[in-house]
This record gives sequence, C-alpha cells and structure tokens, in this order.
Amino acid sequence: MNDNYYSPQGFSILPPAVKNILIINGLFFLATIAAQRFGIDMYGLFGLHFYESELFHPHQFITYMFMHGNFGHLFFNMFALWMFGSAIENYWGSKRFLIYYFITGIGAAIAHYAIVAWELIPALRYIDACIADPTVANIQALAQHHRFAFDGFNSELALGFEHFKQYVTQLESGVNTAEAKSAVNEYLIQYREYYVSRPNIVGASGSVFGLLLAFGMMFPNSLIYVYFLIPVKAKWFVIVYGLIELIYGISGTADGVAHFAHLGGMLFGLLLILYWKKKAKQHWEY
Repeated sequence: MNDNYYSPQGFSILPPAVKNILIINGLFFLATIAAQRFGIDMYGLFGLHFYESELFHPHQFITYMFMHGNFGHLFFNMFALWMFGSAIENYWGSKRFLIYYFITGIGAAIAHYAIVAWELIPALRYIDACIADPTVANIQALAQHHRFAFDGFNSELALGFEHFKQYVTQLESGVNTAEAKSAVNEYLIQYREYYVSRPNIVGASGSVFGLLLAFGMMFPNSLIYVYFLIPVKAKWFVIVYGLIELIYGISGTADGVAHFAHLGGMLFGLLLILYWKKKAKQHWEY
C-alpha cells in the first residue's frame, strides 16, 4: 500500500470484522427505535452507566459501543470506521483488529468514567452523610457543595424536591423532626440513585478515535481530506484532533460529547501499539 495515499474501498470488499461491526451497529440502532414503541429502554440496558448505579452491568462495557444517540451519531462513527478501519484490518488482520477495537473502546469508557467519578464522588460524600444522619448541619453542607439539578430522566423526583425543601424547613424549625428526617432520608436515597444514573455513555467514538490514532501511526503520510477538500497528512490530523479534544475536555464544554472518552481511546490505542511493537522487537532479538 502506498504510504502517501489511501482510499477506502466499497462495502462489498470490506474486511470481515469491519463489515460485521457496521452491521451490528445498524441492527442495534434499528432495535433501539423498535424497542421504544414497546416501552423498552435500550439505553438503560446497553448504554454504559456509572458503576454505583443500579442500572450498571458489566456487559455494558461492550454493548455501549454498539449504541448511538441518533442517526447522525451513528453515521459519522460508522463512516470513520469504514474509512480508517478497513486499512487497519487489512494491515493487521481481523484478530488483532478486533482486539484493538474492543480494548480501545473499553479504555475509552474507563477514561470517561474516571472523570465522571472525579466529578460525582465529592457530592456523593455529602449526600451519603445526609442519608446516614439527616441533620440540619449535614443538609446545609450538602447545599453549599452541591446544586440539585434535574432533567427529563425523572420528572417526579424534580416535583418532589419542593416537598423535600418543606421537610428541611421543618427540621430547621424543630417541627415533627422524626417525620421530617424520615422524609428527607427517603428522598435523598431516590435522588442519589438518580444522580449516579444520569451519566450514560453510548457510541463507538472511543474505538473510532483509537483507529484514527492507529491510522496516523501506520500510514502517517497518507492524506486525509478534511471536509472532502483540504488535504492533511494523517499524522498531523491525529495530533491536531487530539489537542482539540483535550482542550474541549479540560474546558468542560457542555456539548454532550465525551471528549475524555475519545482521548481515552487514543491513549489505550497508543499503549497497545507500543506494547505490540516492544513484544515484536523482543521476539526478533531473541
């Protein structure tokens, strides 16, 4: 293969792993649409949740890679998989490609939830302190360090927040404290589960960014046409894209994109490639 030029091939001659991943992603997307009509939450079952959530299951580290939020999310991930994955699978073979694809996807999830844990755990300490001992002092400490926020995930819980504040007022005034403590405790237990269940990561982006990094390392001088017009060498495209993701991740841009998952996919991909190169070098030296 010419190191300075790469053009993805048609679907009919795609390597088997890429072709099957494309098919599985498409089937998951169609199943998600169909399941919604029957009230089945595929995102709850197969999207990756925070490990303290009751919705979390270990299989989600794999299944989240095949779930997508909308057609645009699916299309761009699958387009990138077709564009870069074909070259990588043809270069490495299907077995190594699949190992790389799933390890970078799992690595992306680990990186993302490391950041989520860093954000959630401080608030969880105050919530747990209130659940264990719902005193006015503990509730005030919680209010100082955590802002209660709700979305469409649980509208009933959002409405119940007004009753929660009324019970807190009772605690502060010393009226019906036993009843108020019980109500505050019950509400915070429900809120805690809501809070740890809100993060839900879906998509193949972590693995795709891992493939992008691999493509840049395997074919550094190949041209990638940005917006189908601007030619950029793969190695520079990867570096710039990685820096952009880092900037977005650090700045905390609230765009619904898991930027640290993308970086995690690239990081785990880099470590795996370096490990394979080191192992191959040791084998030949032996």
